[in-house]
Amino acid sequence: MPAAGSGDGGGAATVTSGGSSRRGAPGGGAPSRDRLVTVFSAEGRLYQIDYAWSAVRLAGVTAVAVRGADSVCVVGQRRPGASKDKLLDTDSVSRLFPITQRLVLFATGIAGDGRALAHEARNQAAEFRFKWGYEMPPDVLAQWIADRAQIFTQYVFKRPSGVVAMILGIDDEKETPQLFTCDPAGYVLGHKAASAGLKDREAANFLEREMKNNPSLSFAETIQMAISALQFALKEDLKATEIEVGIVRKNDPIFRILTAAEIDKILAVINPGNQS
Repeated sequence: MPAAGSGDGGGAATVTSGGSSRRGAPGGGAPSRDRLVTVFSAEGRLYQIDYAWSAVRLAGVTAVAVRGADSVCVVGQRRPGASKDKLLDTDSVSRLFPITQRLVLFATGIAGDGRALAHEARNQAAEFRFKWGYEMPPDVLAQWIADRAQIFTQYVFKRPSGVVAMILGIDDEKETPQLFTCDPAGYVLGHKAASAGLKDREAANFLEREMKNNPSLSFAETIQMAISALQFALKEDLKATEIEVGIVRKNDPIFRILTAAEIDKILAVINPGNQS
């Protein structure tokens, strides 16, 4: 093992938990962070994965998805501060990416990473359709995204994506709505409801309390539950221009984004005291 000191008179050259050298700050300050995603720390952690999780929260966006009896809905914030730019077309600010007509991905975290992931997912869905003759099911897409994320933890020339991906759709074979999340470490899970982003824990607490009896939510209740959870997490009443809502229904499996007028009607039901 390399020696702890180099004897060059500067800051002492130290060795990371994985054996890669790093130099302490002058005056004996803290050394720089580990930079290799392929090297475990002494505690068994991959620091780059931790940093990817931090990047997801640093984006300042929270998203909530809820699976009902015959539908699945995702609600997410638009980019914070977007309204401060008077020249910005807010319709262009979106983290909802249709993969196929019946399959959608919501990317919470670094917007550029989410767009690149969605582009690759569309290619995979097209190849699946060409090879097998039917649309890619939501669980297959979720597993592919998770495999991609995990592979990125094995090679130095890749970095983990700073994105938690929510995959929503209707399984044509089972004829049921499905909701999955994939994290930067490559872990995929199916959910009745899920949250991701800056205030994910607060939203999860709300969902756990409201859905502990495993309610069979109708289409309208599914949307209201998702929006209510996001409002609870953010501790504020939302406006239609501040969020985007995507839905997929069993009897109408084509993915659709609700208009501002439709969102306003739902908000009027959730927050009746705020009607103007």
